[in-house]
Amino acid sequence: MIQILAIGDVVGTRTLEALRERLWKTRTELHADLVVANGENATDIHGLCCRDAKLLLECGVDLITLGNHTYGMRDLHDFLDNNPESIIRPANYPSTAPGFGYTVRDVSGWRVLCINVNGTTFMEPLDNPFAAIERILSREEGRYDIALADLHAEATSEKLALAHAFDGRLTVMFGTHTHVTTADERILPHGSGYITDLGMSGPTNGILGTKTEAVLTKMRDRMPAHFTVADGDIEISGALFTVDPSARRCVAVKRVKF
Repeated sequence: MIQILAIGDVVGTRTLEALRERLWKTRTELHADLVVANGENATDIHGLCCRDAKLLLECGVDLITLGNHTYGMRDLHDFLDNNPESIIRPANYPSTAPGFGYTVRDVSGWRVLCINVNGTTFMEPLDNPFAAIERILSREEGRYDIALADLHAEATSEKLALAHAFDGRLTVMFGTHTHVTTADERILPHGSGYITDLGMSGPTNGILGTKTEAVLTKMRDRMPAHFTVADGDIEISGALFTVDPSARRCVAVKRVKF
C-alpha cells in the first residue's frame, strides 16, 4: 500500500510557516509516501511566487499543483519550466503557456502519474478538461502504474462528472478551488478514491481565507476592494488516500485536519 496526502489550497505566508512547523511531523505520523498541495494562493492570495514555491517544497510537499491563479506571479514562469517533477499547472492551458500539466513521480518504487486540470464551468474558457485528461492518459499509457488528478474547479457538478468519467482510470481524484472541505469522501464504483474539495489550508477567520471587510465591500456594496489574507488560527485541510498500486485501486479515503 502507498499513502497519498493531498492538501487543500494554501492561503498566505502565515500558512507556509504553519506548514513548516507541522507538515513533516504529520506526514510521518500518517506514513505519507507522497504529499501533494495546491499552492496557487500561497502568495498574497492570487498566485505563487518562486520563493514561496521553494518554501512549500522545503516544508515537506513533494508536488505543487496550481489553478486559475497560476500566472499571478511572473517570477514563477521559469520555475514552472525548469521543475516539472515538483510543480505542475493545469494541463488544459494552451501548450505555449509556461510549465507542464502533468508529471510522473516515483513513489516507493511505483510510477505515479500526477495530473492537474482547471474546470471550465464558471471559470476561464480553457480547453475541455475531459479531453485534456484523456490525451494525457493515452500519451502516457504503459509509463505509469497509478494516476491521480487535482480537479481545480468551481462547480461541484463538474468535479463529480470528471470523477465518474475517469473512475477506475485515475486512482485518486480530489477537488480544489472552493476552499470548503466537503464531506463526500468515497470510493467510486470502479475503485477510484474521490473527494469533491479538500478544503482550505489557511486562517480560520474571514471568508475563504480573505479578510471579511473586503469581501463584504465587493459583494454587498458592489464596490472595488483589495483582498488581503485574513487573521485567525491556521488550519491545514486535506485528505489521505490509501492506494493498492498492484490492483490500481484506492482502498480508503480519510479527511485530515492539522
